[in-house]
Amino acid sequence: MNDAPRLERAAPDVYRASGAWRIDDAADLYHTLDSLDGQADRIDARELAALDSAGALILLLVASRLEVDPTNIELREEHAALFAAIVAARSTAAPTEVHVESRVVALLRQIGGTVVAIGADLKQLLGFLGRTLARFAWSWTHPQKIPWTSVVYHMEQTGLDALPLVMLLSFLIGAVVSFLGATVLRDFGAELFVIDLTSYAFLREFGVMLTAILLAGRTASAFTAQIGTMKSREEIDAMLTLGLDPVDLLVFPRLAALLVMLPLLSVGAVLAGIGGGMLVAWLSLDIVPALFLNHLHETISIRHYLVGLGKAPVFALVIALVGCLEGFKVTGTAQSVGERTTSAVVQAITLVILIDALAAIFFMEMGW
Repeated sequence: MNDAPRLERAAPDVYRASGAWRIDDAADLYHTLDSLDGQADRIDARELAALDSAGALILLLVASRLEVDPTNIELREEHAALFAAIVAARSTAAPTEVHVESRVVALLRQIGGTVVAIGADLKQLLGFLGRTLARFAWSWTHPQKIPWTSVVYHMEQTGLDALPLVMLLSFLIGAVVSFLGATVLRDFGAELFVIDLTSYAFLREFGVMLTAILLAGRTASAFTAQIGTMKSREEIDAMLTLGLDPVDLLVFPRLAALLVMLPLLSVGAVLAGIGGGMLVAWLSLDIVPALFLNHLHETISIRHYLVGLGKAPVFALVIALVGCLEGFKVTGTAQSVGERTTSAVVQAITLVILIDALAAIFFMEMGW
C-alpha cells in the first residue's frame, strides 16, 4: 500500500486526501497549499492511512485555503478525535481583541490593589501579635524556659550598640530646633521660650520618636535579615522538627530586649536633645546653662516626660513584631531577603510615625 501523502480534486466541489499525513512529510504537504485555488464544499479524508497532529494542522490549513468548514471534512473515527482537538486548540489560540485600559482606570486599580495588600498585611500583623503575646505570657509564667542569654545579647545589640548614634543625632536635632526657635523668637524678645520649645519637643515627641525611627531602620532590618537567613537555610524548619517554637526562640528575646532598651534609649535621646538645645541657647542667646536648667525645672512638669515615655513600649512592640514577621515571610532567595528587609524598615517607620501622630492628637484632646 502506497502511504505517500496526496491531495487531489475528486469532483468540482470535493477534494480527496489520502496517504499518511504525518510530521515527516509536513514540509511537502505545506508546499501544496500554494497550488490550491478556488473553493470546495467538502474534503474527503476517509482514505488517510495515518494522521498525526502536524498532519491534522495542515489539513485544517487546507480547509481554510479552500474555504471549507472544518465540519465538512470527512474523517474516519480513529482520526476524528485528533482533528477535533487540533481545531479546538487553534480556535483557543486565535488572537482576541486587546482591551487597552485607560490611565485613570489603571491608577485606580493600582490604588485598590495597594489598599487590599495593606489590609492583608495588617490582618497578618494582628494575628502575629496575638500569637506572640500568648507565647510572651506563657514564657513569663515559665521563667526557666526563657533564653536569657539570647535576651541579654539582643539587649546589647539593639540598645548599647545604638546608644552613641541615638545620642549624637538627638544632640544635633536638639541644637537645630533650638537654633530655629532662637531665630524666630529673638525678633519678639522672647528668647527665654527657646527653653520651653526644646524641652517640650524632646520630652513629649522627639526623644522617643527619633529613637524609634532609628531603631526601626537599624534593628527591624537586622531582625528581618537574621530570621530571613535562618528561614532560607531551613533552620526554622529544623526547629519545628525538633518540636521547638520559633516564636519562643527567635521572637521573644528580640521583643523583650526592645521593650527594655527602647525606653532607656529614649531617656538618653531626651538628655542629648536638651543638651544640644542648651548649648545653642548658651552660644546664640547668652542663656547660661544654670538659667536654662532652672527655667526647665520651674516650667516643665513630669507628666510631659511620662507622655513621651509611655509611647516607647508600643513602638518597641511594633518594631519587633514587624521585623520578625517580615523575616518569617522570606521565601528562601537572596532577593526575598532584601525585599523583606526593605519592607520591614518602611512598615516600621510608617507605623511609628502614624502611632505617634494619633497619640499626639489623643493626648491633646485629653488635655495631657
